[in-house]
Amino acid sequence: MKYCDLRLHQPDWMIHPMGRFIRDGDVVQYDELVTWNLHPELSVEYELFYVELTDIASYCRALETIETIEWYRTVRLDDRSLFVLVCQQIRERMLALRKTFARLQVVVVPPIVYDTEAVMEFTVIGEQNALQTLVESVPGVTVLDTGTLETYDRPAIDSTAAVTDRQLEMLETAVRMGYYAVPREASLEDVATALECAKSTVSVTLRKAEATIIRSALT
Repeated sequence: MKYCDLRLHQPDWMIHPMGRFIRDGDVVQYDELVTWNLHPELSVEYELFYVELTDIASYCRALETIETIEWYRTVRLDDRSLFVLVCQQIRERMLALRKTFARLQVVVVPPIVYDTEAVMEFTVIGEQNALQTLVESVPGVTVLDTGTLETYDRPAIDSTAAVTDRQLEMLETAVRMGYYAVPREASLEDVATALECAKSTVSVTLRKAEATIIRSALT
């Protein structure tokens, strides 16, 4: 069994309207589809996103314009990040892609990360021949990394070659306050207080930034 980290550059006709909002503006700095679930009887799906933004209000206004979205709920983590639970109609183009995954008997490992060009990055697990067929049959796919399931030791690929602006801001604050000093001069709660956001948000964001930097150093 193999895993394959993929980058899918969607043609313009396939990009979701929110993907265009990400690509054509500067509001969304980081966006990942954490998990999703299809309704067994209705043609809708439920999706949970984690998003880092420069303007939450603009992002929510954009959501309001999407005809396929039946409803959404937001949970604000701080003034720049939030979780978004979305119920929206399943698009035929994405359903066709999922049918390809099902036919090849491969598994997509969350999260799916969208960069500032609305390009998707995600991990797929399956038999080697199936993964090769997937790469060859889906337009716009490039391979970032491959390996065996025995060596698969992370839940998903990282979204960027470098840390996001939000991650960098938190790293700089943590370093300045002495969070990384030995012995430690500031706690995670101290950093969260300085940034005026939740302790859990700082913890998750710092771990993502650290993982990015470490993987970059080891490659």
